[in-house]
Amino acid sequence: MKNRIERLLRILKICFIALWALPIALIILYETGIFAEGIYTDNVQMEYILQCICILLTVGMIPFSLRLFNLNLVKRIKELPLMQALESYLIWSEIRIFLLAVPTLVSTSFYYLTLNTTGLFCACMALVASLFCVPTYNRLLNELDLPEDLHE
Repeated sequence: MKNRIERLLRILKICFIALWALPIALIILYETGIFAEGIYTDNVQMEYILQCICILLTVGMIPFSLRLFNLNLVKRIKELPLMQALESYLIWSEIRIFLLAVPTLVSTSFYYLTLNTTGLFCACMALVASLFCVPTYNRLLNELDLPEDLHE
């Protein structure tokens, strides 16, 4: 059982690291000139539209991802048998990380397209919110209400 939990945590840690590595890779691509930056700096209308999309996406996705996982954890995952609960926990944790990755990547791109710090702030908010999702062994045991004999 402990090996299965550790395998699940390895997968989640890879996803979590990818959540942080993808915006860094995007920043490197923009900073090295591979992707063009500042395309919409002169277009006020497009800059406004991109900022609104960025803000609405961030404000909507952060609470949605965190709340959706919590609701599924309480109402569905804990009711399943242990093996199915672990599989469901993995799937919903990956969905939560993906939902946080969307505003992070979109906001980072919009920052470089408009060179307006609104996108940067939104990306940082999504990354800070991801800190509530750091996969650890004790967190998994506590969230799934697993017995104490599985604790490290």
